Amino acid sequence: MTQLDRIWNGWRSQYVNDANSHATGGVGSVFSQILASGLPDLETHIVFRGEATFVLLNAFPYTSGHMLVLPYREVANLDELTADEAAELWSTVTRAVQAVRAAYSPGGINVGINMGRAAGGSISEHLHVHVVPRWNGDGNFMTAVAEARTLPEPLSLSAGKLRATWPE
Repeated sequence: MTQLDRIWNGWRSQYVNDANSHATGGVGSVFSQILASGLPDLETHIVFRGEATFVLLNAFPYTSGHMLVLPYREVANLDELTADEAAELWSTVTRAVQAVRAAYSPGGINVGINMGRAAGGSISEHLHVHVVPRWNGDGNFMTAVAEARTLPEPLSLSAGKLRATWPE
């Protein structure tokens, strides 16, 4: 058997603990818990608040600038949104794409939704749209060999960049 090197991947501990605490008694999704916390947007990394939707940074991002666009109302599926929620959700996704382009100048952007656990939705009870900036060659070996991601900046800096470039 080959000896493996160990690379510290501290954020995984928080991720596992948060998932466990949510499963054992948190009220609503982690997103609803963030909204109900009363903490300031700077602390929760909320980038934008609309009338029916809000945007926050993914706490465990694939890349710097990885945002989630969500309705305030906790629904699991697109067809559960009201017409107003759906319209605002998609216009907010468009604004998030504009902000990510202005803040990061990525080579591309992934926009996607995972509905249901089988589709990869880790928080499937609260619909959210991922907006992920991408660059050629950004899928580095760390994820494949060490289950780790390397991010060049803290979430607070990412949030500041995106707030500064958020379109009116």
